[in-house]
Amino acid sequence: MAHHGWFARAGNGLGVWLYRRFDGRLSSSGKDVHVLLLTVPGRRSGLPRSVCVRYLEAAGGLVVWGTGSGSRRDPDWFENLRRVEVAEVQVGARAFRVAPRELVGSEHGEVWQGVILAQAPEVARYAERAGRVIPVAVLVAAA
Repeated sequence: MAHHGWFARAGNGLGVWLYRRFDGRLSSSGKDVHVLLLTVPGRRSGLPRSVCVRYLEAAGGLVVWGTGSGSRRDPDWFENLRRVEVAEVQVGARAFRVAPRELVGSEHGEVWQGVILAQAPEVARYAERAGRVIPVAVLVAAA
């Protein structure tokens, strides 16, 4: 398992390349799973970092969440997202800028229960494995 980080990076790199190459057409395993390509500068390097992230449309934008496949800590991409005012998103062939806003308090609870778990109940098992509050953000199209 020592190479897990390398495999994760290689897998993400391949996923990002495939998403860009095929405008997201190969990214979802099922009709109800929607994946976007999120690009945010790395919080340490400042270099653009791209990751394929599952999303749902709600709350006036695109809702994303950081389960990290059940990891005990928030994923790097979410940590990076917290530190920017504008990010870049590609949904299928459409690329645009978004303003991310992390949801907190009752708004977090409403979107977590009423949107994410209502439309993607399988996400609950990652939250249970992670043993932490899963961060949620809404990405609203920026001017």
